[in-house]
Amino acid sequence: MDFVLDYISVNTFWTLLFIVHALLAVALLGALTHQAAAVLARPRAGVGGLVARFRSVSGPVYVTAICVLWVCTFVLGGWIYAKYRIYVRIPIEQEGLFKTLGAFELKEHLASIGLGLLPFYWHLWKNARNAAYDSARKWLTVVLAVICWYAFLAGHVVNNVRGFGL
Repeated sequence: MDFVLDYISVNTFWTLLFIVHALLAVALLGALTHQAAAVLARPRAGVGGLVARFRSVSGPVYVTAICVLWVCTFVLGGWIYAKYRIYVRIPIEQEGLFKTLGAFELKEHLASIGLGLLPFYWHLWKNARNAAYDSARKWLTVVLAVICWYAFLAGHVVNNVRGFGL
């Protein structure tokens, strides 16, 4: 990392890392939302509007991308977490915004649970032709999408309360 800091400032480095984390999170959110919409509401024949096209994606196509995006977003989030603990969390605690901190703590736990569910998610989708897995695949996809949405929104709330704060 030291060779990078010869060319950019420390603040710029952490800001770029945070932006990459956010972009990966948006990509993950989009892929999971697409897939969850596809498993929740199958498109009807003859309907060709925007919503039908949104739902008509092939779920198995997204599986590997979702797993890779989740892991990459998680790893970058963990790296950024060290700065968050010092530069963001402490001032939020001093301001008494404990609900905001609690929401972020829940985000951390849910993201970790989602990471633990990824092997099951991958297995269920890689066996998409097995009808016995249909219900489990559907609801696990929805659970991961809900976790992703919560994590995304909680991260934005904390960022809006304090900013990245370096």
